[in-house]
Order: sequence, then structure tokens, then C-alpha cells
Amino acid sequence: MSTSTRTAVAPLTTEDAELLVSVATSAAEAAGATVSVTVLDAGGHLLAFRRDDRAVLISGETSTRKAYTALQLNAPTADLVEAVRPGGPLHTLPTALDRPLLFIAGGLPVHRDGRLVGAVGIGGAAPDQDHAFAAAALDALV
Repeated sequence: MSTSTRTAVAPLTTEDAELLVSVATSAAEAAGATVSVTVLDAGGHLLAFRRDDRAVLISGETSTRKAYTALQLNAPTADLVEAVRPGGPLHTLPTALDRPLLFIAGGLPVHRDGRLVGAVGIGGAAPDQDHAFAAAALDALV
């Protein structure tokens, strides 16, 4: 039996999620882009979602899958692209999980005190833009 204690880490709250959505949306609007934003908690539950009516319909599914991928693998989705190519270490992973993953930039895990507390996913703009909007949102969460 382990006697080490674990320090409690505040979970990602609805207010945190709303801030992430607001900042990412503002960054996208400033760049002239229309995006969808999904925020998940550490258990993969939806905390917040926003789809701009001008965004393509699939952007909502894309943002959710990016957030789920970042959460499940605890890594930015942009960092996983090479790993899922044929011959890469994660090449067969998408077929091994219940939900499909998405390996395009725009999904980022959210950490608090070094622990994974959720994820944010952005879809609808170019992958590098989606990544930048998610990063701007995380910067505001500090």
C-alpha cells in the first residue's frame, strides 16, 4: 500500500471552459476565421461548445474530435501527425478506441499544476490557425 499523498488539483470548471471558448473565438474573429470550439473535462465530458453559424457543419465534429484526441493522448494534436502515418508508432491506434481520433493541429490538452484537467479543440480554419487559436485560449486560462 502506498502512503504517498496526492495533492488535489482544481478541475476544469464551466467558467474556465467558457473563457477558453471566448478567447479562442475572439482570436479567430480577429483573424477573419469562423471556427467551432469544444472544451472537454478530464473525463472527456463536454463542458462547453460553440459553433459559429458561418462555419462549415463538420467543424463542430472536428473540434470535438481534436479535443478528444488531445485528451486521450495528453498531447497537442499537431505533435501526433507523424506518429500516425503508416509505419508510425500510433498508426493503428484510431481503430483501437471507441471514439475516432483526429490528428490535425488544433487540439491541446489543458493542464493545471502539471496534471491533465481537460482539452480544447478548434476546427474550421487552417490547421495552423486552429492551433494558434487554441494556444491563445490556453494562455488566457493561466
